Amino acid sequence: MTQVILKDGGSGQELLARSSMSAHPLWSTKVMMEEPETVQAVHADFIRAGARLITLNTYSATPERLTREGVGDMFETLQKRAIDLANAARDEVEADGVKLAACLPPLHGSYRPDMSLGHADLLPAYQEIVAAQEAACDVILCETLSSIAEATAAAQAGVETGKPTWVFVTLKDDNSQTLRSGEPLEAALDALKGIKVAGIGLNCSKPEVVSGGLPAVSASAGATGAYANAFTGIDPLEIGGTVDGLRARDDVTPARYADFAMQWVADGARFVGGCCEVGPGHIAELANRLKEAGYDLVGA
Repeated sequence: MTQVILKDGGSGQELLARSSMSAHPLWSTKVMMEEPETVQAVHADFIRAGARLITLNTYSATPERLTREGVGDMFETLQKRAIDLANAARDEVEADGVKLAACLPPLHGSYRPDMSLGHADLLPAYQEIVAAQEAACDVILCETLSSIAEATAAAQAGVETGKPTWVFVTLKDDNSQTLRSGEPLEAALDALKGIKVAGIGLNCSKPEVVSGGLPAVSASAGATGAYANAFTGIDPLEIGGTVDGLRARDDVTPARYADFAMQWVADGARFVGGCCEVGPGHIAELANRLKEAGYDLVGA
């Protein structure tokens, strides 16, 4: 049986939907600070849906974001809390074989490469984050990276741990096959060739854009992955703002999302799941389709 890594979906938007709190610049981290039981419940529901790889809820808990919001001293505490909640969810569901992924996200905010620095300046921050997570995790997940510098710095920090490191970049939604920075996807793939990552993929773009860019990734990388968002667009999101201005597409139903993902797998992707606005229902549909097609779902 061909193995496929099936990760969870978009925890951040799922937390926003379930939380009793108003949207906050720290987003999923704020929910974890105030309503940790909600984080555990979301992890558990993704596991029940069939996900075999759960991502730590630390996407917005970077030193840069925490310092910007005046809680930089909580970095270590929040990393530990995220690990504890993911492990508690695995225990709750009694899920044998479910793995944990460390999360190396954009440091300052999503889709804003203009806020980013060069490789040498980004690397120490990524090393700090992964050092707090690697012992508890099976996979290092570098995700939603918008520039070549972000991708190579996160990749290097992940590979240095000796654990399988997957690198996912996000593309503009105009089908130009360019990173959010405007740099060509092919240039990013070339820059990653010297770093021994487990695989390279596309994430947090529209499903149609992921489908359009995946052939280039497949032609360059030994192993590929894909997981999309279901946003109508990302224009309302601003640095230091909140995510409540973002809207989900009505047409990306669990069935339609699974159609996209099954085609990615047919085209060679061996790591799939979901990003923002892709919930447990989407993952359950995808898990069922993969099993029916004879794939072996794994976490790493």
